[in-house]
Formats: sequence, C-alpha cells, structure tokens
Amino acid sequence: MSLDREQIDAFRDSARDFLSRGNHAERMRQRVLASAGLNRSTWQGMAEAGWPAVLVPEAQGGLGLGLGEMNAIALELGASLAAEPLVAVAVQTVTFLRALPDSELRDRLLAGIAEGSLIAGTAWQQHPGQVNVRSGPVVTQQDGQLAVSARYINVAPGSGADGWLVPVMQNDEAVLLWIEADATGVHMSDVSRVDTGSIGTLHLQSCAVKEAQIVARGPDVMDALTQANDYARIVLSAQLLGCARNAFDTTLEYLKVRMQFGKPIGSFQSLQHRMVDSYIQLQMLEFALWEATDKPGETPALLAMQASRLKSRAELAAGEATRLAVQMHGGMGYSDESDVGLMLKKAIALSSEMGNRRAHEARYLQALEQLQAHASATSHTQDRQAGQNRQHGKENGAEKQWTDFPTDADWDAMPEAEFRQMLRAFYRAHYPEHLRHRSGRLHWHEIGDWYRTLARQKWIAPAWPKQYGGMALSPEKMIAYIEEQERYGVGRPPDQGLVMLGPILIRYGTPEQQQTYLPAILSGEHVWAQGYSEPNAGSDLASLRCEAVPEGDYFTVNGQKTWSTLAQDATHMFMLVRTDKNVKKQAGISFLMVDLKSPGITVRPIRTIAGDEEYCEIFFDDVKVPKQNLVGELNQGWTISKALLGFERLFSGNPKHAQNTLAMIDKVMGASGLDRDPAFMRDYARLHMDIADLSSAYATFSDIVRRNEPLPANVSLLKIWATETHEKAALLLLDAAGEQAGTTGAAVFAGSESTPNVQASENEVVTVDGLQMPLYNAAAAKIFSGTNEIQRNILAKVVLALPV
Repeated sequence: MSLDREQIDAFRDSARDFLSRGNHAERMRQRVLASAGLNRSTWQGMAEAGWPAVLVPEAQGGLGLGLGEMNAIALELGASLAAEPLVAVAVQTVTFLRALPDSELRDRLLAGIAEGSLIAGTAWQQHPGQVNVRSGPVVTQQDGQLAVSARYINVAPGSGADGWLVPVMQNDEAVLLWIEADATGVHMSDVSRVDTGSIGTLHLQSCAVKEAQIVARGPDVMDALTQANDYARIVLSAQLLGCARNAFDTTLEYLKVRMQFGKPIGSFQSLQHRMVDSYIQLQMLEFALWEATDKPGETPALLAMQASRLKSRAELAAGEATRLAVQMHGGMGYSDESDVGLMLKKAIALSSEMGNRRAHEARYLQALEQLQAHASATSHTQDRQAGQNRQHGKENGAEKQWTDFPTDADWDAMPEAEFRQMLRAFYRAHYPEHLRHRSGRLHWHEIGDWYRTLARQKWIAPAWPKQYGGMALSPEKMIAYIEEQERYGVGRPPDQGLVMLGPILIRYGTPEQQQTYLPAILSGEHVWAQGYSEPNAGSDLASLRCEAVPEGDYFTVNGQKTWSTLAQDATHMFMLVRTDKNVKKQAGISFLMVDLKSPGITVRPIRTIAGDEEYCEIFFDDVKVPKQNLVGELNQGWTISKALLGFERLFSGNPKHAQNTLAMIDKVMGASGLDRDPAFMRDYARLHMDIADLSSAYATFSDIVRRNEPLPANVSLLKIWATETHEKAALLLLDAAGEQAGTTGAAVFAGSESTPNVQASENEVVTVDGLQMPLYNAAAAKIFSGTNEIQRNILAKVVLALPV
C-alpha cells in the first residue's frame, strides 16, 4: 500500500503544533535529570494527540496506522529536541507486542499504551555494543514461580516507566515476561544523558514472576523482538533526520544574514559547498527513509539491512549537519545560549541508541552475507533440480515458464522475483556471451544486434510511457531491471536517443516529430549523439558559439561540438545552436536535430586516457538543416536544454555504473581473501550502503519522470552522489587488486572458497579485465553534464537560495 501523504503531513503538522507549546531546548539547557524525559503531563498530551496509539491495532484501542505517520511525528520530535521516549514505547514495545499471538495480557498492555495510562519499555540489551538479539538470561523456578536475576543496559524508558517487557530463556524456550517497575527485586539506575533522555540499567534480583506475567512463549518471541528493534531504528533515523534538518535550516538562515567582509557569509563558495554536501547527506537519508517506510523489508535479513543502513546514514548525516551548525555559527555556536549546540547533543545521544554506525556496518554485512548465502543455495538447488529434470526428460518449471517472453504485460503487477527471473532467462537466451562484463563502452557494430533484439521484444525503453512504445516501469521495477543487467554483465549500447532525446520529444516535440523519430529510436534505425559541449562551452554551456542562421526553409549551421559520446557510430545528432546573438546568452539558443549524413559534417574521434575512442569532436561547415527539425520554439532551446540536462543527470545518477564496479570488487575480494579483512570489509559495507542509498534516490527521481513531471533542480545531487560513489567504488577496486592494480588487460587472482560471491576453488583462478576503467569512467562522469562543482553551485543558488 502506498503511503497516504496527506495523512502523514497532517500528523506532522499536528506534532509540530503540539511540540511548539513547550520549550524543550530549555529543559536540556537547564541540565534536567534524565527522569524528566518522562513528564507524565507531557506524555498524556501526546496520548491525547494519539501518538502512542499510532501503531497499536484498532482492536486494542489504537489507530492501526503505519510507519509513515510515526515517522512524521518522529521528525518533529527530533526537531523540537523533546526528550520523551516515544520511539521506545510507541514503536519498539508496541511493535514487539503486536507481532505476538493474542493474549489477555498482550491486549491489556497495548490498550494501556494506546490510551496513555501505561508507559512500557523493552529490556533486551545485555552487553555494550550489542545490536543483534540473543537468547536471554536463563530463569529458574522456585516454589512454582519463575525467578529472574539479570541485568539489562540501555533500557528506555528508565525511571518513571510502569514496567518493561523482558525476554528470558526457560528450558531452551524463549519466554517474554512483563515486569512491573514496583515489583520486589526490580531496580532501575538512571543514566545521565546529554539530551536528558530517559534511559537506564535495569537490575532484576531474584524477581518472582507469576504465570499471569508471561506474555508469550516460543520461537516467535525473539523474531518479534528483532523486528521491533529494526522498526525502532527506522523511526530513530527519522528522529535524527528531524534534528539534523532543524540544525541545517537554522544554519542556512544564519548564512544569509551574517555579514563578514561586507557580504553575507553564505556567498562564500567554500561555505556554500559545505552546506550543499550536508544537504545531500540529508536528502539521501530522506530518500532511503521514505523508501523503507513505504516498503519495509519482507524478510528479517532485508529489514535488518534497511534498518542498519538507515541508522548508519542517520548518524553520519545528523552528525555532519549539527557539527557544521556549531562551526558556521562561530563563537555563538559554542555558546550555551545557542540551540545549535543542543542539536549536536541530541544527535550524539540518538546516534548512540540501539547501535552506532560502526556496529550497524558490521550488522549490514552479516545480513548481506545471509542473503547471498540463501541466493547461492537457492540457485544451486534450482540448477540441480533442472539437471535432474533434464535427465528424466522433463522441462524445468522456470525454463518452461519462460519459453516465450511477453512483449507487454502489467509489469507493476508482476511479482519482483518473477520479473527478475524473466529478465535473467531472457539474457541467458539472447545476450551474446562474449559481450558479458565488458569494462569499456561498446560500439554500435558490437552491440547493435542486441539493441535490435531488445527492440523487437519491446524492452528497449523501460522508462518510456507505453503509448510511445516503452515499458513504463515503476521505480522499483526499474531498479530491478538495472540490477539484473549489471549482474549478468549486459553492456550499454549508444543510447542517447533513448535516455535523452526520446523524453524531450515526448514532452516538447510536435506530433509529426514524435511519429517520425520515436519509432526510429526504438528500432535502432536512428542512432543519436549529443551536441552540447564546445571547446569553450562545457559547464558554461550558455557560452556556446555554434551558429544556426535561418535561411528560407533551412538553418545553415557552422561551428564545432566536442566530447560527443560515440558520435562516430551515430546517424543523427541533437544539438544546441546559437540562433540570436543580440540577446543575453541563454535567450538566443535553439534545440536542433541534425542528420549526420548531411554534407559539410566531419566527425573526428578523440582518444581517451583509457586508450579507446569513446568521444568525438564534430565540425559543421555550412550544413543545411530543415526548419522542421527545430524542437520547441526558436530561441527557446535553453528551457529544453535544462530539461535534457535533468534527464542526463538522472542517467548519470543511474546506480548501474557503481553496481557494475561493485561486482568487480566482489570477484577480486573473493579470490584474494579480502572478505576476511575487517578493515577492508568496513569500507566495503560503507560502499554497499552508499550504492543502496543511490538506488533509493534514483527511484525517487525516476518516479517523477514516470509521471511525466519536470525534474526538480535538486536532481543535481543525484549526479554528484552517483559519480562520487562510482569513484569510491573504483578506488576500492584498485585497493582490492593490490599489486595488480596497474595491470593492463586481464588481471589474474588466485581462487578462494571463502566467499559466496565467487564460485572458485583453491586451485582455480579468477580473471578481471580492465581494473582501471571504472576510475577512468568515474573521472569522466564527474566532468560531463556539468562538473560536480557546477552541480554544487546549482544546488547552492537554486535549491538553497544562498546569496550570490
């Protein structure tokens, strides 16, 4: 079910209004005792607003809503600096209880939390740094009752709570107990927190437990606790985002009014770029948060990866935003009179709860390994079953299912696993084996047949609307499409027509242009190149000088274009031309389509540092171009060019480039044993999470294109994140390669059985071709479509509205 944005916004507005009535910053400033985090009056007000009841089922008096509404409240909770342990009670404890079988005690606890009369926490952590649920302490039986002696740390809420859920073990069976705060043998020691939050250490000394205090028994207990902890981490990430947003927005406004050297300090480019980098971190966290909110992981491993990735990103983003706030405010930021220091304290406190970044990087890797091991075992089982079926003259079910591949279907309705299986089967059946996992760009003569194969299958334009011949894939299916291509090693054809010109014609082209050019793009009859950059007009595109002079039914084009990808393979070019010299630079530009077979055109390839000829410069000498090839109005090309640059930045933000390099890293590290190196694997985990966040961001912007809406200016952040993540991947690949990082051609690595990523024995070898290519490609990608520095300038001026 998709998120109800209106309802979520209503909860957020209500939360903002309620929290604005209290001065939570002053509570922190006055060094209030930790137990003040449980102000009953404030808690009752939250209960009257329905907050503790959000996740409680309706049958127990709750609202029966989801993470979307709870995250909306958490955002405002973090921004306000309130200390109330809402996440511990209304998310962790409620989700824990909700996942257990019905019982009188369970239902009573949920109802009490929903109405605000009961404040209940969960005690589970026994060791510092513990992020995974383990078996609880073993209980004994005395006089027909259970007796519990145990110590739980980092329990929230601390003093002031009515009681806690406590998991224990009895005869190798998990048992969940309800321990009331005033019971004999129960002692809570509060821990002083920099944000005045309510947290402490729970001591149980021979605490007697009656049968009526047993909430549940069996294996479901620990599974439910694991899920509850991960839901709590997701909402904690939202709370950290709220705190970070407040710090960022406060700093942004300060930069616009604080004067130094006769100008606002926000006009200094160095400060602008630092703010942009902080903004990007916050946006990446937000994209990932709402993706997880909309679709929490369906399996424990997937949910663990989501929650750990979010918690890790939230700590990084909130830490950077709050530290930057203190620095940007100068001496005032270090003063207790400023709230930004309190925001830093809140970020530190929330980041430490339920596992810090280091712990969650390790947990993310554990969950990833579980998924890979499961996928490997499943694949082996399917292969073995297929072999047995063939021996008995039977068709394997999956193979038989995909004997014929649909050219059209309700792709969104198709289960993702089935969709991926279909793609893999199609690649195995049709993609040329010798073109798999090629490190460089493929020319048309190499991959044109594959392009036409996809065209006949009607799978060539996954993002185009169906009425124009595309698949109209949802963002989720688009990510799956990309990932399966990368896993199989499908090469990228010359595709500027598909990813750039096609969307422009769909939005700005005339019906005649659409009818003439879109089918030719889809079929591969027309292969397009881009003509934007010139020798002195790269990032400063408005300075272009290639001129098109109207003459009767034609334009006469003279000038030069450069850095045009694979133009030597193209049949046509879309280009920006100067059509009026007497207006400001941006106002005299038009968007033109040119047949490269026209007389007067010379194409000269440019050799790159990789040794190939991927780019070209093109010379135009009195080239006649029909006026019907003008897209949009005369001198309105700048508007179209910005839209196309948005599509290009979206394409530059495609996660496939980093994913392809990640696959190369998997091969190298598996063969060299680096998967047993903790320092390397920490870097690997961070890269893996960066790429996962990239996929979340890409899906968000892809959905905008799918709705045929203009891409917003902040698509520039996608290009920055994608290209810089690709560069990180490229550098980690070379690091993994060790002494062979400088090897040309195929580098050879000894095989190892230590990783599920590579099928190799000790006596086998793994070869990886083109180790340096990802770094070369990433370096180029940071330049094209406007350098990353230009993208930061765009974000600073257009999105953040910082002064010039």
